[in-house]
This record gives sequence, C-alpha cells and structure tokens, in this order.
Amino acid sequence: MSKLKFETLLEAGVHFGHLKRKWNPAMAPYIFEEKKGIHIIDLNKTMVHLDQACAAMKQIAKSGKKVLFVATKKQAKEIVSERVAKVNMPFVTERWTGGMLTNFQTTRKSIRKMAMIDKMKSDGSWETLNKREKLFKTRQREKLEKTFGSIADMTRQPAAIFIIDILKEHIALAEAHRLNIPTFAMVDTNSNPKLVDFPIPANDDATKSIALIMDQICEAIREGLEDRKNLKAGDKDEADASDVVNAVVEAAPVVEVAPVVEAAPAVVEAPVAEVAPETEESTENSAE
Repeated sequence: MSKLKFETLLEAGVHFGHLKRKWNPAMAPYIFEEKKGIHIIDLNKTMVHLDQACAAMKQIAKSGKKVLFVATKKQAKEIVSERVAKVNMPFVTERWTGGMLTNFQTTRKSIRKMAMIDKMKSDGSWETLNKREKLFKTRQREKLEKTFGSIADMTRQPAAIFIIDILKEHIALAEAHRLNIPTFAMVDTNSNPKLVDFPIPANDDATKSIALIMDQICEAIREGLEDRKNLKAGDKDEADASDVVNAVVEAAPVVEVAPVVEAAPAVVEAPVAEVAPETEESTENSAE
C-alpha cells in the first residue's frame, strides 16, 4: 500500500476542523493551530494514526474476520457503500437500528425473514398468495433490504467496527463498547478521541476527506484478504506435496517386503569365529 503524502491530505482538506467554540478539549493533542476561528488538525498525527489503523485492519482481514462500517450521514453514504462493497465487508448507511449488535439474534431473525420471502418467490409458493399479501410482503422485503440488506452476510458479530462521525453514530459506538468490539473512527475536532480504540483525526464532513481515508482503509483490507488468499494457496500446495509424500510412503512397504537389510544379519549371526574353535578342538582330540 502506497503511503499517503502530506500534500495529498492537505489538498483533500483533511486538516480542516470545526469552529473553535465547538471543539472538544480531548482533541487538543491533535490540533495544530487555530486559524480564523477554525481549528486546524495536525496532519502529521493523522498520518501516524491512519497507518496504525490500516495495519490493524489488514490483520483483521487476514484473519478472515469481518469489519462493520457505519456511516449514515449524507456526505459519507455513497462513498462508504461503494468502497466497502468492493472488499465484501458489511456496512450500515441508511439507519442504525437500536440493538443491531447487542440484540444480534433479533437482527438475524429479520435477515432470515428477508431470505424466506426470497425463497417463496423461487419455490412457487409466492403464486399462492393473494394480491394483498403479495403487496404486504413486497413492502416488508423492501424495508428489510434497506435496513439489513448490506449486513445479510454477517452471520456473527463483527471483529471490529469503523465509524464516520462518532457523535452522529453514538448508539453504534455505545453498543460496540458494551460488547468489547474494537472501534475505529474518523474523529473531528468536536469529538472525543478517547472513546475510540483507533482514532483517526480528520475532517469527517468533507467528501474528499472521507473518500481519501476510506480508500486507504479499504486498500489495507484488500491487502489483508490477498495475503489470506495467498496463505491458503500456500497451504494447499503444502497439502498437495504432503499427499504425494504420503502416497510414496504408503507404496514403499511393497518394496520392503523382502528387505535386504534384515536378511544381512542372518548371515552375520553365524560367525566364522565361532566355528573356528570347534575345528581346533576336534584337531587336538584327533591328535591325542
């Protein structure tokens, strides 16, 4: 993964924070200066924290676990859904339903209900419904798809959660804390970075800033998935090699049925040295 340059972050407006009066004092270590009443984020620290977050994301993806992305603000919706879908990770961009993580069994029931309606359309039972029932189930399916469609493949709780704007997604953050799920987030100058395990100080309102950070995060995930794929391929090659070795070992006993090594001691067990004394003794007896 290519390392971001300082100028690239600058051009995307990652350094722009909120007005001074809206700041959170906990963000003080990440603020470079104040300019015209607006706080400027220290991009050097942004780069350091982004590298740490990317390294962690890569390891999670390499282990085969899922990362849930949450971004329901209008600036981030399309950016997140477009990029995250490419790396096959779950995401929520419409509305965070309370209890989506803490009451995960209920969430899974809703997803199964959606799958059941799809099954009805494929097995022919859909045609047995009357017009009113069809309309009801179609609307129900659309509603479920909007809320849970992007997490339909998430069969278990995610290994981590990535949030854009922790103030807006405070419910998702609270649920992640309750379940001890590691949290990643873009934190602006009005947020508290201490609430996040891997905070990335950056402008979470500008589309260019969000797109730039998401590109780096998704690239790290892509690399992790690629490493996992290569690792599996390597294991398969090793398995194929071991199969060949096992086949040779299994076939080897056929050759060892009449082992030469075991036959050799039989000849050696009748040493000439033992026969010689008997000959000498018999010669002496005959001489007497």
